[in-house]
Amino acid sequence: MFKFSREQKILDIAGVKIGGQPGQLPTVMIGSIFYHKHKIVIDEKTGEFNEKKAEELLMKEKEISEKTGNPRIVDVCCSWPQAFGKMIDFIARKVDGPFCIDGATAEVRIAGAKYVGEVGLSDRVIYNSITPHTREDEITAIRDAKIKSAILLTLNTRNPTITGRIQVMDELLAIAQKAGIENILVDVCVIDIPDPGPISKTIYLVKEKYGLPTGAGVHNAVVMWKKKRALTPENYMLAEGVANAIPIALGANFILYGPIEYAPTAYFSCALADAYVAYNARQEYGIKPLTNNHPLYKIFR
Repeated sequence: MFKFSREQKILDIAGVKIGGQPGQLPTVMIGSIFYHKHKIVIDEKTGEFNEKKAEELLMKEKEISEKTGNPRIVDVCCSWPQAFGKMIDFIARKVDGPFCIDGATAEVRIAGAKYVGEVGLSDRVIYNSITPHTREDEITAIRDAKIKSAILLTLNTRNPTITGRIQVMDELLAIAQKAGIENILVDVCVIDIPDPGPISKTIYLVKEKYGLPTGAGVHNAVVMWKKKRALTPENYMLAEGVANAIPIALGANFILYGPIEYAPTAYFSCALADAYVAYNARQEYGIKPLTNNHPLYKIFR
């Protein structure tokens, strides 16, 4: 394995540390709740959902996170502007630490940004996400809400390659600066079914050039595959595990693993990858985990 030649930034976002050299910190797990057609959502337009089932999912994920040592960030998804406040309030009460606000459209994301600014939650929020196509009114909303953390999505529709993803980085950084973002996470953007390979290499290149915490929603590649070909439940979960683990071997600091229901298998595969990477980093480079709560010390017990 390897050590990046560039110094790697470590961010502390509302108590969750993310970034660094391979082997220093556990992979941060980002799972989605209230996503489109989530069974616990009763009415997407009003934001009504089954609070008991939502809390059960959050508690189960918390237990798994504590067991493996991988920190969590909950990705709060929403499809309608008027529904976001109710969902954000619930997550803010039930979850310690940071959470993402992830809207289906710019209007939804703007509503979420305004709400967290009004209720004083901006320091706990990670804006998901800023792209090369982010509008001026959205940038203004982020800045006015004093949100300081965001995911930058390296979406390059004209050149959806490793090179194309790298090409939009400077543009994204300029947009983030304009929006007042200080804590930058980079999502290298899954576009196609075999993308876990290219995005893993892109993660390596982004971290080597910029030193920023980087990851991806590799779950999306497996979902696209499932839509085109029937996969058995066993093969589907195996595909998820492999897709999540490969980017970690190339330096990923976070994984957007999809629906929160997938926590049991996603955390296990990522924790195991973390342990393998950390064991190598310690032997080859003398890099030790920065926390005693690292999967290296927990997964094999």
